[in-house]
Amino acid sequence: MRLRFPPYDVFKELFDPILEDLHGGYKPSDEHKPDLNPDNLQDGDDLAPNYVLSSQVRSGHSIRASASPHVPHCSRGEHGAREQLAVELRRAWTWPATWPVLALKSMTQAEQQQLIDDHFLFDEPLSPLLLASGMARDWPDAPDIWHSDSKIFLVWVNEEEHLRVISVQKGGNMKEVFPWFCNGLAQIETLFKSKNYEFMWNPHLGYILTCPSNLGTGLRAGVHIKLPHLGKHETFPKVLKRLRLQKRGTGGVDTAALGGVFEVSNADRLGFSEVELVQVVVDGVKLLIEMEQRLEQGWAIDDLVPAQK
Repeated sequence: MRLRFPPYDVFKELFDPILEDLHGGYKPSDEHKPDLNPDNLQDGDDLAPNYVLSSQVRSGHSIRASASPHVPHCSRGEHGAREQLAVELRRAWTWPATWPVLALKSMTQAEQQQLIDDHFLFDEPLSPLLLASGMARDWPDAPDIWHSDSKIFLVWVNEEEHLRVISVQKGGNMKEVFPWFCNGLAQIETLFKSKNYEFMWNPHLGYILTCPSNLGTGLRAGVHIKLPHLGKHETFPKVLKRLRLQKRGTGGVDTAALGGVFEVSNADRLGFSEVELVQVVVDGVKLLIEMEQRLEQGWAIDDLVPAQK
């Protein structure tokens, strides 16, 4: 049964063709297929650390019956209620036992900047689109971050999504990063249900997030990877497209690569499971490294250019 979720049902005639085009032919009759079992990921523990600087898996999640931070009618009270819920969840957390909670409003500027520089914290919204929607009107009153002592697992509260769940660590061991994400998200969902909350989800669209491009898994699995030769090669955009990957600068969307270092991540969200998307990144990154090594030696890479996945 397809659960109703405005606006995708109310404006179905408008959104269905948009989503089909945006998500590679995903049809109105298709059903999303989740898979958050990290044991199903093949390999991923041997991405060369002299190329892969860090590995990350992240996704946003929306709380059912709570207004999106983007919409103009989202009140200060709703921001505060989500913040309080997150604090209660953290207190009930049992895996692992110690979790610092950092309220943005109580941090010093230096503490905020250090977390931003380490890619652990979101910055103040500056986009005209986000500002026009009112997302920053209560800043920094309700956004929070909580994380494990090692900072391999983090939860952002009241950023662009109600919650953003992140697992990240230095190096190329996606086989370690992904289980933290899966297990942490599972415990969050269990705690939510114990307090009569749930994430927005339906069988057709998967997780419902703020942006239609993130429907389904909402998942971005990615690496910061050094590709100084391949990054300048004329075939690089074509290779990424065929591997169903995308690139951006390490500072996030609309930023340039510095020193030949890119963030490379999955291009798809809907129509593929979480495991499938992480697998795409693992397999694709291995090929990108092989191509970079060829170019370092001055060799051609034409025979390594893949067919379209």
